[in-house]
Amino acid sequence: MCEMHNPAHPGEVLREYLPEGMSVTDAAKALNVTRQALSALGVEAGFWLRMQVTYDLWEARQRGAARGVRHIAA
Repeated sequence: MCEMHNPAHPGEVLREYLPEGMSVTDAAKALNVTRQALSALGVEAGFWLRMQVTYDLWEARQRGAARGVRHIAA
């Protein structure tokens, strides 16, 4: 699997489609849909989940969380 350098957060990608200064929550209220429904934008849920996981893993690596894990002796 190819590791991305500084991947975008799914919310940043979604924000690109909203008017400037409008939050996802405000857009969902204006459209009378849930925030989750608006976040999908007709794209498979797996797309957003993979994007979130990629972002979360990158963030954890930046914080050094991966290096802080030790094996537990049996």
